[in-house]
Amino acid sequence: MSNSKKLNFQYLKFVFKFIYPQKNYFFLGLFCLLFSGITTMVFPYFAGKLIDVATGKKIPYFENINQVTLFLLLVLAVQAVFSFFRVLLFSNVTANSMARIRAALFQKIVNLPIHFYEKNRVGELTGRITGDVALLQEMMSTSLAEFLRQFITLIVGVVVLFFTSTKLTLFMLATFPLLVLAAIFFGKKIKAFSKETQTQLANANIITEEVFQSALVVKSYVREQYEGIRYQNAIQKVANFVLNTAKWRAGFISFIIFGLFGGIVLVLWFGAQLVASNELTIGDLTSFIMYTGFIGASVAGMGELFTQIQNVTGATERIREILAMDDETIDKGIDKLDVNGDIEFKNINFAYPTRTDIQVLNQLNLKIKAGTSLALVGASGAGKSTVVQLLLRLYDNYAGEIFIDNQNIKDISLYSYRNLYALVPQDTILFGGTILENIAYGNPSATFDEVLLAAQQAYAHDFIMAFPEGYSTIVGERGLKLSGGQRQRIAIARAILKNPSILILDEATSALDNESEQMVQMALEQLMKNRTSIVIAHRLSTIQNADQIAVLKEGRIVQQGTHNQLLENENGEYFNLLNSTKEN
Repeated sequence: MSNSKKLNFQYLKFVFKFIYPQKNYFFLGLFCLLFSGITTMVFPYFAGKLIDVATGKKIPYFENINQVTLFLLLVLAVQAVFSFFRVLLFSNVTANSMARIRAALFQKIVNLPIHFYEKNRVGELTGRITGDVALLQEMMSTSLAEFLRQFITLIVGVVVLFFTSTKLTLFMLATFPLLVLAAIFFGKKIKAFSKETQTQLANANIITEEVFQSALVVKSYVREQYEGIRYQNAIQKVANFVLNTAKWRAGFISFIIFGLFGGIVLVLWFGAQLVASNELTIGDLTSFIMYTGFIGASVAGMGELFTQIQNVTGATERIREILAMDDETIDKGIDKLDVNGDIEFKNINFAYPTRTDIQVLNQLNLKIKAGTSLALVGASGAGKSTVVQLLLRLYDNYAGEIFIDNQNIKDISLYSYRNLYALVPQDTILFGGTILENIAYGNPSATFDEVLLAAQQAYAHDFIMAFPEGYSTIVGERGLKLSGGQRQRIAIARAILKNPSILILDEATSALDNESEQMVQMALEQLMKNRTSIVIAHRLSTIQNADQIAVLKEGRIVQQGTHNQLLENENGEYFNLLNSTKEN
């Protein structure tokens, strides 16, 4: 089987996988499409008979032009009914199928491991869900049905023409190879420009995604005009390819008009000779000309429709590639819902999948006792965040072993395992809903009173109630309507509400002013009490009360102990870090 045939088969298999739940509607739509096409081809035949009756020729079952006219109107009515249900049924199938594809694609992307996001830009992924699926939707709702209708018109039309006049049909078909070759030539050109247009449009979408997500940075650096020019240049490239596509499309249409009507003129000339020699009636010639027009239009339309379907095949391939990727298996392994919280890193070596040549962790060994707090300190790039990422199993491609309560974390189901944790990151991410929804994200089944209590413990309740809409306040895209400190306290409230077995704090108080930091620090101390806690800190003053402090350098633990114990070694890395850090 050739690659092209294999690709088309895979494409059809992929599409029908999502159509299958509504297969009855789909096949009923095909039935309506078939009969809509057939009734379309009946019309020229009886239009010719109308002329024959008008010229005095007798035809079976019809005695006058009124009867033929009424029958033609009946044919049109039947065609209208079939066309109505065809559009309705295909629209129903398409809308629901595309919704299933979008949902499956979104769920797949969400389930993919974290290194997938490192390799793909957000704008490109958004384009897969929106642009590529939109192309597929257009094909399913319009292009495919129209292609099948044109194909039926072509086949039925040619069969009817052979019965009308074999000699004239062969003459007419002799003009078609040129039209077909032209359709293939123009189709390839149009396809190439259309593909490049989609690529350039995806690049423009990436710019919009980045700028809109980084609005604060754009404005603080006064780069509005620069970004406007950058987007304008990108969108101008799209416009240029659209214009090039339009030129080839216009040339194709012009050629088809000349070739199609030129062919009709030649058929009319040859048919007139057959009428003159009594080999054909005027009515049959009229029907033949109408059929020729229908068939010519079908050939012309099929060329462009085939190009559109080929374009969609490319978009479908990109969707299939994502859906075929291996996602994180969240439900495989044992459940471990209750833990004490003993953690051990044993001989860990690790390099990121996107930077395999750089060893981030080197023979790292670390133990954390249940119910105690451990602070990770070290210069930038020492591996602090990497330790947390491995603990959360964002990456599993490390050498060595990580245990929780003497159980290898890889043997625990990912769903159960990650539910043990709550993370308060340095770069607080909020969703674009309400404050209530963002806090409840830590525990969706929580009552409003429980959310209220978590907000109070995070010292967020007062500033929330200062907003006119209170807990119903919309936080805006990524929490843009809140200050950095407010966003961080919302994130802390979210972690408090989850009531995790293990708490991870990544500079959780870095964006707070001194007064807020003191309040939140007290809340965090309550939250960390009798709970295994891991704190990443650059401001060493915030972790002096930690039960243990581990100092990382070049991916290794070079010192470990309490704050006072580490200070005893004036030549140690911790002492140097403390002196080099400018405390307020």
